[in-house]
Amino acid sequence: MNAPISTNAPTPTRVHYHKQARELELGYATGENFRLPVEFLRVYSPSAEVRGHGGDTAVLQVGKKDVGLQNITQAGNYALKLHFDDGHDSGLYSWNYLYDLAQHQTDYWQNYLQRLEEAGASREPASIQFKQL
Repeated sequence: MNAPISTNAPTPTRVHYHKQARELELGYATGENFRLPVEFLRVYSPSAEVRGHGGDTAVLQVGKKDVGLQNITQAGNYALKLHFDDGHDSGLYSWNYLYDLAQHQTDYWQNYLQRLEEAGASREPASIQFKQL
């Protein structure tokens, strides 16, 4: 899923959440600027709940198309903690991990869409099924 993550990724100088677009913008002193969709960040959460505990224990995240952020907090000088509106808030997004996601966004996203298709799953949130009585 992921290539080796650089251990010397730059620290963002700007972090901005575009609520309407549901994108997290990261700006760097180098002039690089990335906008990462919140859905992408959610399905690639570094938490054990998503990534598993090693091997093939990762859990495919489905129905996250409309997920947003409730809050963003900084964890020391090395990471962000993202608080998603679906209740997920475990896992720290290190500067290295965020930079890796930004650098490989297209490939990772295509990989995710392929895994969804293979599983017969959807990005769409599950709808409530009402039964006629």
